[in-house]
Amino acid sequence: MTHGSIRDPRVTPIGETGLRYVVWELTLRCDLACRHCGSRAGKAREDELSTDEALDVVRQLASMGAREVVLIGGEAYLRDDWTIVARAIADAGMRCAMVSGGRGLDATRARAAREAGVASVSISIDGIGATHDVQRGLDGAFESARVAMRNLRDAGVTLQANTQVNRLSYPELDAILDLLVEERATGWQLAMTVPMGRAADRPDWLLQPHELLEVYPKLAALAERGARHGVLFFPGNNIGYFGPHEATLRGRGITDDVAWGGCIAGKHAMGIESDGSIKGCPSLPSADWVGGTAREASLREIWEQTRELRYVRDRELPGALWGECARCYYASVCGGGCTWTAHTFFGRPGNNPYCHHRALEMRARGERERLVRVEAAPGAPFDHGRWEIVVEPWVEGEGVARVERPSKRLRVL
Repeated sequence: MTHGSIRDPRVTPIGETGLRYVVWELTLRCDLACRHCGSRAGKAREDELSTDEALDVVRQLASMGAREVVLIGGEAYLRDDWTIVARAIADAGMRCAMVSGGRGLDATRARAAREAGVASVSISIDGIGATHDVQRGLDGAFESARVAMRNLRDAGVTLQANTQVNRLSYPELDAILDLLVEERATGWQLAMTVPMGRAADRPDWLLQPHELLEVYPKLAALAERGARHGVLFFPGNNIGYFGPHEATLRGRGITDDVAWGGCIAGKHAMGIESDGSIKGCPSLPSADWVGGTAREASLREIWEQTRELRYVRDRELPGALWGECARCYYASVCGGGCTWTAHTFFGRPGNNPYCHHRALEMRARGERERLVRVEAAPGAPFDHGRWEIVVEPWVEGEGVARVERPSKRLRVL
């Protein structure tokens, strides 16, 4: 196996893999240049899976019991055989969905998605107008995304949306929800921007931990308003954690007894890169978290026998945690929150500063945390730098700081 993987004698019985959710980067080729892109997408990888190899991956996922496969990129539709792969996923009994920036999702591609069995497409919206365009690296990206929404709706594909929460997008979250209501989206996933890939080059875009005390109540209010209009809120894995709004953020109106249950990377989720590299989560940095490739071994073997994919399943809690997370009352349940978020900040999992409960506890002690970048990212896909935590006295009256939007026009790709 590659990337320092080791075999483990504990093998999950066939039919009991636990795998449910797969996010598959079908190609790294992209028609946008998003300035917070964790994979630094743009050009296709040198050795992306062939159609036959991709179809074999579909067969393996179905045999492992996967229920949903989400096609991403780059832009999945820039791969010539994307509809062939989507159709194979649907025909195998798995739900097929897509995430897209929407620049080239015209009426023809929208109809092709529907005919291929794609159940839903989530369009990325990170602001209104220029705010979205700045983050997506292209003038006109916002209008293209709106057109894509309408094309999908007209084609009969369920429309959803996703948004990164950072200093640029935060002031416009209400307006984004208004847009989603207008466009009749059914779901909205939000996630905190973290310092991976191109986002690692823009530390001024990232929120500080103490600012979550303003952000999370806002997200809860948006979740309640969205539910009244049929837009269900889906929090990303780095949002929440045992604060007073957990039921609102995670319940989606279905139950009042919902809370974060821990990272699912390699437990119920799998990430696949376009060259067949396998991770427990699509967002995890590849250098440290790829357990093997589909060309070297079966997906089941990688899932069952590599330490990278078994990390969440095998770790001992709270012993695997450090810092504030190791001392937390919820340590054994929460497991330190999102593995991806902690690793991109500190180069190792087990201490997640984007936690509502943690920010509340620190405020009660008269303290707050500030994240300081001490090492820049090297500039590779899925890379990250290194940050340190500074604990300082609590300061009353400070809201979420804003950053000035660039005024110059963006280049056209």
